Amino acid sequence: MTATAYACHDMRMTAYQHRVDLPDDEQVELAAEVFRMLADPTRIRLLWLMKSGEAAVQDLTQAVGKPQALVSQHLAKLRMARLVTTRRQGSHVYYRLANTHVDQLVEDGVHHAEHVGPGVPRHHAVSATSLGSRGDKS
Repeated sequence: MTATAYACHDMRMTAYQHRVDLPDDEQVELAAEVFRMLADPTRIRLLWLMKSGEAAVQDLTQAVGKPQALVSQHLAKLRMARLVTTRRQGSHVYYRLANTHVDQLVEDGVHHAEHVGPGVPRHHAVSATSLGSRGDKS
């Protein structure tokens, strides 16, 4: 190699050395599965409803306006993907988000979608309204 070739090679090597390490393959596969689970509007609505706490299947069914059998199928998929957990009390099953990461993922996904759409994102409009009602300008 010429001196120029070594210099170019060294610069490329230096640039690659500053990259962030990639997650393990297993973690990438699991993340892709999580995103596949989020690729359904009904599932996103169900997860969003659970952001405020656990909910019974019948309450979730009524809130999303879908047949209970369909909602139960979606909830089962979310449970298998470990995005939600369950608690049984008598004949009722209650679902809740598995952890705060799921909560944040759903919120960030919806907020990102609001930024992609036209106008002021809803979460900014709500913040501006609540700030205005307190008299804060920051």
